[in-house]
Amino acid sequence: MQFRTEMRYPVPPAAVYAMLADPGFREQVCVDQDVISADVDITSNGTGLSVRIDQVQPTQGVPSFAKPVVGETSRAIQIEEWPDESSASLEIKTPGKPATMKGTITLSPEGKGTLEVVELNVKVSVPLVGGRIEKILADLVRRSTAAEQETGLRWLGAGGS
Repeated sequence: MQFRTEMRYPVPPAAVYAMLADPGFREQVCVDQDVISADVDITSNGTGLSVRIDQVQPTQGVPSFAKPVVGETSRAIQIEEWPDESSASLEIKTPGKPATMKGTITLSPEGKGTLEVVELNVKVSVPLVGGRIEKILADLVRRSTAAEQETGLRWLGAGGS
């Protein structure tokens, strides 16, 4: 299943990139998403960065047919590789679950602000219900990115913390 979401910020792409490169911002996003536990690691690698966020979050609202696959909580390892300030590869791993999520993040100017686009290919390898679970995972990612945008708008409005 293809997934796409857009986030808009009223600042230039360099400011959004700086926010995304700030471990404090990433940790605040986890707090705002009611994540049970999170480990944020951001490493500069010359012109870009590597981001790794290992988190456990509750999965309230997931239909009962998906609970055996999704569980009461879900561990997600988000890995972003930013070769520069405009785009990144994105992979969300779900250890022990039959799901893969791979895609990209792009930052581009939009007027005086920034458009951040997240695109993922969500795949769940479970006979009969895999497609339905893909939609649930995509919805969880959509809620997560919406929460990240809300945190980002507050963060940027507060001058970065």
